[in-house]
Amino acid sequence: MLIGLGSPNRNVMKRWQGLLYEKSRFEKASTLRELTARCKDGKFDLVLLHRLLVDPRAFSELRKQSPLTKFFLLSDQPAPEEGLAFLKLGIVGYGNTYISPARLTEAVRVITGGGVWLGQKIIQHLIQETYHRVKETVSEHESEEKISGLTKTERKIAELVAKGQSNLEIAADLDITERTVKAHLTSVYEKTGTGNRLSLALLINRLR
Repeated sequence: MLIGLGSPNRNVMKRWQGLLYEKSRFEKASTLRELTARCKDGKFDLVLLHRLLVDPRAFSELRKQSPLTKFFLLSDQPAPEEGLAFLKLGIVGYGNTYISPARLTEAVRVITGGGVWLGQKIIQHLIQETYHRVKETVSEHESEEKISGLTKTERKIAELVAKGQSNLEIAADLDITERTVKAHLTSVYEKTGTGNRLSLALLINRLR
């Protein structure tokens, strides 16, 4: 896998490279012009992009030059509003510049597998928006069928997810461990065919 690293801070690029797969190949760019030139032929499987290197306008131009490239934007001070703004422009991942090794590994796995990886705060923000404004793509009857196989605990956890609560908050509310919450959610995703928090929240909120 060929990964592009774009940041004006060489120490940041060195850190990212040290946290990622040993078998991956890397190309570094410390300026936007250099990164744009390297991205033009679409050779990268993924680009880790430092927010300091681009603003929304610059990223839009970069995206036009390399429309098939997957960009994972990392910000020194990530915020839901910033993440959502860049998500609309085409990023497939958003997180903290100094993301932990485990979370970076998971993010790269999700993104290279065709998914979108966002921080918990952004996911909660999106879920809370859907609580009040849900696009009707599935009938109420179909939604009821999808959740009919959930246990009482699974149903409760699904409802709390739909309200925007994190796993830690759900664990505290139900007086169970966070690991137990994650185990229940794995079962919920499988039974409902949702696969992630946002899709589950959309499903539950259609029934409200």
